[in-house]
Amino acid sequence: MNSWDAGLAGLLVGTMGVSLLSNALVLLCLLHSADIRRQAPALFTLNLTCGNLLCTVVNMPLTLAGVVAQRPPAGDRLCRLAAFLDTFLAANSMLSMAALSIDRWVAVVFPLSYRAKMRLRDAALMVAYTWLHALTFPAAALALSWLGFHQLYASCTLCSRRPDERLRFAVFTGAFHALSFLLSFVVLCCTYCKVLKVARFHCKRIDVITMQTLVLLVDIHPSVRERCLEEQKRRRQRATKKISTFIGTFLVCFAPYVITRLVELSSAVPISSHWGVLSKCLAYSKAASDPFVYSLLRHQYRRFLIRQRQAEMPVVMDCALMEPAEGTEPESDVLESLGFPELDEDNTRRIVAIAASPSGKPDS
Repeated sequence: MNSWDAGLAGLLVGTMGVSLLSNALVLLCLLHSADIRRQAPALFTLNLTCGNLLCTVVNMPLTLAGVVAQRPPAGDRLCRLAAFLDTFLAANSMLSMAALSIDRWVAVVFPLSYRAKMRLRDAALMVAYTWLHALTFPAAALALSWLGFHQLYASCTLCSRRPDERLRFAVFTGAFHALSFLLSFVVLCCTYCKVLKVARFHCKRIDVITMQTLVLLVDIHPSVRERCLEEQKRRRQRATKKISTFIGTFLVCFAPYVITRLVELSSAVPISSHWGVLSKCLAYSKAASDPFVYSLLRHQYRRFLIRQRQAEMPVVMDCALMEPAEGTEPESDVLESLGFPELDEDNTRRIVAIAASPSGKPDS
């Protein structure tokens, strides 16, 4: 095993460790937090997390063994089962991200009717469609004997060894990636662009009210005014950064592997085995990044983990500020994550008075 193989093996081991720990934390939050579990997005997150864990404990170790041994890591039947799981979990992961983007689009664009439009039953139907869609291609590949060990990626995945089936396999591979990767990417772009448009519109309204408030409060300290203006600038960029993260991680992790699979179909372009394994590792890295992008960095999950941490510490602390407010709507966490500010009672009353007054000044 040369230095390249050793580096790729180390990358796989690191990805496995981070993925296992982070997805286990998300699963812990889902199992023990009723506030998170009763919301519709929890079903999408649970589906994504279970798929990531299954990929971490089954497919990644087999790929690691293939990189180290440079040969099939298991028998033919086990390798076919792993290839079936690899194909299914990859499609399921992409479609789950698309489902989460649709949920956030509904929450931001239709906040008042979110509960009626996105119920647990609706989320369960979307997850069921995701599974059905994701199972179609590996089932067809299993029937056509297109599952096995692929030397280029050192893993059990889609492959065809018969030259006379090259054209059929190329059409199948193109359809699979078009209806999984490309479809999910288009859904992500359409939904998050609409979300970004709504977020920017609301940020402009908040900026107008903030500036009116700063003009009226003539006796405000200059440092407070500067902090308000700095927060105004950060708020404008927050939604863009988060949405760029959602789409960017999807592209960085999946696009190299998908492009490599499509280029591989043309025998005119040689592909290095090291690049093939690296592209596969990037696809696996999505399982390690998903918990942070979609779960652990959100306030609900952080609040739960902080409360769990404080319950284990023998220090008396006031946890009242960390409890979620009564009647919190499921979409409020989405709105907050896109840059909408949290206002205390006095500021809220003042801003509402300014907005409601015809003259733009608070009523005395």
